This record gives sequence, C-alpha cells and structure tokens, in this order.
Amino acid sequence: MLTCTVDENHKVSSTEPSSLALATPFSDRVSALGRPLRTVFLLSSMPVGGAETLLVNMMRRFRPDRVVPAIACMKELGPLGESIQSEFPTSSHWLRHKYDFFIVDRLADHFVRERFDAVVTVGAGDKMFWGRFAARLAGIPVVCSALHSTGWPDGVGRLNRTLTRWTDRFIAVAKSHGEFLRDWERFPENKVVVIPNGVDTFKFKPDDAARLDVRRELGVSPSTPLVGIVAALRPEKNHSLFLEMARGVLKDHPSAKFVIIGDGPERRTIERRIAELNLEGSVVLLGSRSDTDRLVAALDVFSLTSLNEASPVSILEAMACGVPVVSTRVGSIAESVLDAWNGFTVDRGDSNGLTSAVSSILADRELAGLLGSNGRQHVVESFSLDSMVAGYEELLATVFVSKRPWLFPASQVG
Repeated sequence: MLTCTVDENHKVSSTEPSSLALATPFSDRVSALGRPLRTVFLLSSMPVGGAETLLVNMMRRFRPDRVVPAIACMKELGPLGESIQSEFPTSSHWLRHKYDFFIVDRLADHFVRERFDAVVTVGAGDKMFWGRFAARLAGIPVVCSALHSTGWPDGVGRLNRTLTRWTDRFIAVAKSHGEFLRDWERFPENKVVVIPNGVDTFKFKPDDAARLDVRRELGVSPSTPLVGIVAALRPEKNHSLFLEMARGVLKDHPSAKFVIIGDGPERRTIERRIAELNLEGSVVLLGSRSDTDRLVAALDVFSLTSLNEASPVSILEAMACGVPVVSTRVGSIAESVLDAWNGFTVDRGDSNGLTSAVSSILADRELAGLLGSNGRQHVVESFSLDSMVAGYEELLATVFVSKRPWLFPASQVG
C-alpha cells in the first residue's frame, strides 16, 4: 500500500518503494511530454456535498501545466456541477436508465473524443463499473477509482471487483481506509494508494467576525453557545443522534442553539424528529450553503454523528477553523480527531457520550480554546489541500509514465 506525502517544499514522496517510482520531478516529466495530463473525474452527480466540494477545490488547485481536469456525471450535473460550468468542461446525463448497457459505448466515445489521458471514478456504484469499462474500451492509459467511505452506501460490490485487473490504482483517503480496501474489499496491496483528504487552511480559519455575524443572522446574542453539523441529509449521517444530543445538551445549556448545514432526502424525517423532541426553537436547518467556512468558524463545537465514514472533510474544515470536534468513532476519524487533544470521539450511536463531550466543551472555554488550537495545528501539518493536490498530480504522472514509457527518455523513468 502506497501513501503519498508532501514536505514543506512541496516535494512528494511515498512510504513504499515501487517499480513505478520516478526519479525526476513531475514538472520534468511533463516537460518531456510537452503537455499536461487531461483527466476526467466521473461521478453520479454533483450536489453540494463534502466529497464533491473537495473535488472542486482540488481541481482549482491543479497546476495547468500538470493536470487539466474535467467532470462527467452519470446523471444530472447537480447544483455544484452547474456552478462550475464556466471553469471546467462538464458533461452529464450519460446514464439514461438503470439497464442502459449502451452507456459504455457513449462514454468510451467521449473519452476518445476529448483525448483524456486519465479517468478517475469517484465513489462506488455504477459510475465505478461503467467508467472503468468504458476507459478500458477507449484505451485510456490511466484508470483510477477514488473511494470515500467504508461500507454502505459506498460498498464496492462483487461486480465492481471483477474489473480490478483493469484498474491501476484504488485511492483511499486515510491509512485505515486503505487497509479496509485491502483487507475487506480485497484489492491488491500494490494497487491501493492513500492520499489523505485536505482542506484549504487559508479559507477555513478562525474568524471572530464570523462568530458575531452568524449569531446576528440567527437572531441570537453574541454569547449564545452554537453547535453544528455539516453533512448531507442522508440516513448514514444519523442526524437523529445529533438531535438526541441537542436535547441532552439543552439541560445544561438551555440557551444553546444547534445548526444543521446540508440538504438531502432525509429533510422531512429530520423536521418531524425536531418536532417530536420539541426542539423547534433550538435547532435550525440552514440547507445547502456556499459559505460553510464562515458558518463553521462561528461554531463553539462541531459534531458529526455518522454511522460510517472514511475521512470526512467537514471534520478537517472544523479543525482548520479552530473549532473543537466531537464525533462518532467510525472509519478513520480517530486518525484526525485525537481524544482529549483536539476533540473527542464516542462509540457509534452513543447519545450519552456525545452529549457529555459537547456539554463539557461548552462549559470550559479554556478547554475549548486548547482543543481548537490543537485541531488547527493538526490540519495545517497533516491535512493541507496542497498535499492532496500534489498526491494526485504525482499519482497520475507515475501511472501515466509506467503505461506510456516510450513517450519519455529512459533517464526519466528511473
């Protein structure tokens, strides 16, 4: 299993020697090719979600002499996809119905017509299968699958495993996630690469002005305790646990307010649960927002209650803003949230533990400040967006040179 890291000079290294390792910097190899690598990312759609937003941020950071990105969506573009149409080539509605087998030919023709060098499927499901199948048919040199969670709804499945031999790399977002792909999904270790999620620490940062502005918008006093979650309103995010925690925290902090940022199919269910718990005056659903950086920076505590995750970007964003995190201990979250250092983790579904941790932070401003400061330090040192971008650039270049060695002088392929 390969882990990509980048040092303070933005030089990429890996923790595993590989026959694909290259002796010269990316820029030298691209100079030999004479152009950047044309790369398409294939998704189902692009709602305003954590993984999709992270992808857009990464695409914006790619150096144009290294990677030229594009988007293809199996279904509709979605709100986020529509918002980036002026920035990147986009296409959509490739899948016409569930049993649309001719999608392979249409996608393959698209890949050839656009002269893509690399296809990266994002997430599991049908796009992972059809995207890799079409890439093989089109003769695309680099075929990778980026995966973001451990288990449903992102389980790979038996059909997708049949195309393992056609896949150059499976991209995990944390060490434990890579181990999951190797041990549970049974992908070959030499095809699993770990590129940690990263956040823009210049955009997500502590912001005292945001704390005041957001509270003013919510119609509460500057001193009101504010707890929030950023997550799509889907069953696996388990917002019911967040609401149970809110009810418990209000017993010790009756003036606290709770914000839910995100949208999705569970909105009506969450609204009903809010009413059942008599939380109408304490919980606010803000829907999908483009200003999550200022909303998160306004929080006193960020809480994630998911049933499963890999390495959720929302937690990293909160820590980058200097906000303490309390989360369920699922996926690789324990690699980013270090108990009693930058936050607390609890067992999945542990309402009492979640309530106690959030309440203790709200009651101790010194503790909150220490946890928040440590969290930002952790993200800056280990989860920067630049590290993630460099990891993808290096991966794409490494595989491309290994698949097209005749395009490069022998001295450049090690």
